[in-house]
Amino acid sequence: MITIGTKAPDFSLSTKTASGPKLATLSEHAGKNVVVLFFPMAFTGVCTDEFCTISKGLQDYTSLDAVVLGISGDNPFAQEAWAQKEGITVPLLSDYEHKTAKAYGVAYETFLPELGLPMGGVPKRSAFIVDKNGIIQYAESHDDPHNLPNFDAIKAKLAELK
Repeated sequence: MITIGTKAPDFSLSTKTASGPKLATLSEHAGKNVVVLFFPMAFTGVCTDEFCTISKGLQDYTSLDAVVLGISGDNPFAQEAWAQKEGITVPLLSDYEHKTAKAYGVAYETFLPELGLPMGGVPKRSAFIVDKNGIIQYAESHDDPHNLPNFDAIKAKLAELK
């Protein structure tokens, strides 16, 4: 996993907006603190709970001058359908080829092999704070997809960076 104090790898990922598909980059948020949340898959229980909770409390992050981005390997159309179904307002970015999860060191070698679905490259549930200068200030990743990031610690770090 990429470590605190490291320059955050930039990315260019597809997202689906109200006006259609577009590319989103980390670098377009230069000068802002960015919370990057990797999650395994749309339409799953824990991911839905996580992103519905974040969406309902998004003001907590914007009041700390932070942008929140969600990244998974789902395609942008599936992400959009999930967001609309669940009321998710966090921008969701498609790491369809898993390059970003690998660059951040949070890709599973195999995900859910016990279910006969050994998918490689799926992102682990992870959280990073990238500061206004593009440096990682917080890094957390979980091998168990049921474990959520420590959002209280994330908010505390954002308050320090404000």
